[in-house]
Amino acid sequence: MFGNTKRLVAVAGMVAVAVTASAAPAAADFALGPEELVQAGGSAVAVPGYSVPSFAFWNGDALPDLIVGEGGSGFAGKVRVYLNEGQPAAPQFSSFSYAQSLGVHLVCTAEGCLGCFPRVVYWDADALKDLLVGQSDGTVRVFRNVGSDQAPTFDAGTLLEVGPAGVKAPIDVGSRATTSTVDWNNDGKKDLVSGDLDAKIHVFINEGTDAAPDFLSEMVLSDGGSDLMVPGSRSSPVILDLDGDGRKDLLSGNTDGQLLLYSNAGTDAAPVFSDYVLVEADGTPIDLADWPRSRPFVCDWTGDGYLDVLIGAGDGNVHLFQGVPEPATLALLAAGGLFVLRRRGPARRPR
Repeated sequence: MFGNTKRLVAVAGMVAVAVTASAAPAAADFALGPEELVQAGGSAVAVPGYSVPSFAFWNGDALPDLIVGEGGSGFAGKVRVYLNEGQPAAPQFSSFSYAQSLGVHLVCTAEGCLGCFPRVVYWDADALKDLLVGQSDGTVRVFRNVGSDQAPTFDAGTLLEVGPAGVKAPIDVGSRATTSTVDWNNDGKKDLVSGDLDAKIHVFINEGTDAAPDFLSEMVLSDGGSDLMVPGSRSSPVILDLDGDGRKDLLSGNTDGQLLLYSNAGTDAAPVFSDYVLVEADGTPIDLADWPRSRPFVCDWTGDGYLDVLIGAGDGNVHLFQGVPEPATLALLAAGGLFVLRRRGPARRPR
């Protein structure tokens, strides 16, 4: 979805790498504009319980679709699918359907502030998209596609396990599993990363193959000699190179509705995180109202090359913050007519 995060500048037909001067040790590779609410059928998307959005290809029409987990606070955990009826540069949605499991609505364990935390993945080698779902009780389930890639429908789901052969047990991060896949150590295989209620970040390295993952142990990210704890608790991580230095960074939501960016001080294959900056939108730190439990997803919403952020929250809405050029980029555009792809300035929020 995101492509290469290297920034390119085209000058009079010539292509060169754009160099960003950084005034701070950590720099956000994306600047965000004002908050919007994603619409469907002329009104804001609103799901029962807590929303968990993502933007993924669902029905094979080359337009990414809006996938939203729902539930918690007394509501059942389900997964909504809003098919994109717009254009690549202008997503548009009307009605929704629920993801299906064995002919009925797919349902996951829901309690407290989380229903389903869904991510579209290709889990095995059958070239059919599957659903990875973090659950409120801390477990993680993969629902395998028993339909087609263009019309997914899923089995009853299987709890993912961790541990050596013969003594495996279900993955359990405690509660509020906010789980997704990433190639953590650059070995070409999908690994798991998950947040939890208690603010930690859990990593499960795949010791099997990409098509048949096998998780032997669990690692909790550390900050010096102690566990890395996301302020405000209820960590919800996204792992992606966000500052354009070729190393994966950590973006996390929290209980308070903020976004925290941890730049990678290690290598791309062995990330190290410590200090963070609060992510801003339109010049102000993102801080959703009340106690929203921000759950972010990074995408390119309009195909313009800028990284955008969808955030799920306790109001059931899908909050959208679109990427915009930094002032330095606008100055270059005004001065020289430059075309800039993913040119981002340094984050100005102090640590």
